[in-house]
Amino acid sequence: MLKAGLLKTVRLFALLTAVLFLYSSCQSQTPEQTTVSETAVSSGSVLAEQSFSESDDALYNPLMGFAAEADYTDAVGDNTLVYIDILWREIEPEEGVYDFSQVDEDNQIARWKSEGKHAVLRFICDKPSDEEHMDIPDWLYVQTGDGTHYAYDDTHKGYSPDYANETLIAAHAEVIAALGEHYGADSFVSYVELGSLGHWGEWHVNYESGIVHMPKEEVREQYVTPYLTAFPDAKILMRRPFNTAAEHGFGLYDDSAGNPEATEDWLQWIVEGGDYAQAEEENALTAMPEQWQIAPIGGEFNSSLTYDEMFGDGFTQTLSLLQRSHTTFLGPKFPHALDEENGKGYEAEIAQVLKTMGYRQYIKQASMSEYADGSTALTLLWENTGAAPMYWDWTVCLYYVDAEGAVLSRIPTSIRTTMILPGEEYTYTIPLSGSTPAGAARLCIGIEDPMTNSPAVTFASETEHIDHMAVLFDLA
Repeated sequence: MLKAGLLKTVRLFALLTAVLFLYSSCQSQTPEQTTVSETAVSSGSVLAEQSFSESDDALYNPLMGFAAEADYTDAVGDNTLVYIDILWREIEPEEGVYDFSQVDEDNQIARWKSEGKHAVLRFICDKPSDEEHMDIPDWLYVQTGDGTHYAYDDTHKGYSPDYANETLIAAHAEVIAALGEHYGADSFVSYVELGSLGHWGEWHVNYESGIVHMPKEEVREQYVTPYLTAFPDAKILMRRPFNTAAEHGFGLYDDSAGNPEATEDWLQWIVEGGDYAQAEEENALTAMPEQWQIAPIGGEFNSSLTYDEMFGDGFTQTLSLLQRSHTTFLGPKFPHALDEENGKGYEAEIAQVLKTMGYRQYIKQASMSEYADGSTALTLLWENTGAAPMYWDWTVCLYYVDAEGAVLSRIPTSIRTTMILPGEEYTYTIPLSGSTPAGAARLCIGIEDPMTNSPAVTFASETEHIDHMAVLFDLA
């Protein structure tokens, strides 16, 4: 709370705000230049100041954390992401006839949208299981039929298409267009893990068992291109740092997260680039060590190690791998702790993983200043203490709220959330003018989700939050 005398001064000089904007230099900055000049602050007189400790809580913030299978309600819980994989045969029973009704129902799409959750989507043509089956439609198999029926052990059976088949490529372009028409019109599907090729859509097959190798880059590119127009507003991720990923600015995903050997190989590809043995192709991978600054890193925990191994004696290493990967989200395999096989007993470690992944917006200090010309400004000292930035510029606003928490005035700023990188401090100086709404009890800050048009991000600052709005100053 501000002292009564100081509160009176703040009201008189600082909290008379109706229009709020950032200096124009903030709108055209590179990630290295995001900090706003402090010249104005140094010449002003500080009227009020609040410092905030950083919370130790795991925060369930949008676009990050664990992505539970959308049909597994208990595992979704407070997590803000859901994972949806779609098999080709599920949505195109007849050539050119698309039916998403069952997929939407099974994955509770309407529910998750209404709750403000976002989705990770992967389209799959070959998902191994313990039964003989095909994941492409029967009509497409009749038209192609040049793939490989495989059963390389009791739990890996299925059908791998010949991805170089021109009929398959043409049909794939059509189904991805239909997928985008159905799911790409809003921001619900925020991440698309570019699957389509290989077992589980992971761009690899067990070719040692006789399955035809993955296709060369010229063919693979034909599977990538349809996604660009189908999901123009989603962030697209690839399993490896392919040349295509670098060209289009894609993110990456690691489906072996937590496995030291596999993740070290993956990290080495990111740092050095390299060859692609699956296609017997040299220089197919591009070094992308800074890509995480502009595009997300996702994936899921590997299945070759237990959570006892990854979260017990190996936890320090597991956490280090996630930090070095700059991981934003993991799922559908993640430790939901609903039973011992899935991490029950490691709740503290799970919370630590949540605190490590993605962004953590932390306002360390807020101050009000008056200048010689009679103007006032709000200055924020801001830090991201997570492993990654936000990858969308969601609107940052100030809010005047009354004693019951109702918003009296919403004031947008030009702060760019994509520019707030981990490991840096950012000073935002915001000129103020105008009048305070009658009945205003608090000045808050929030970051709005455009899907819901309401504040959605919980700050890591130790202060009261009102519907995801962080209280900066009490005014009464």
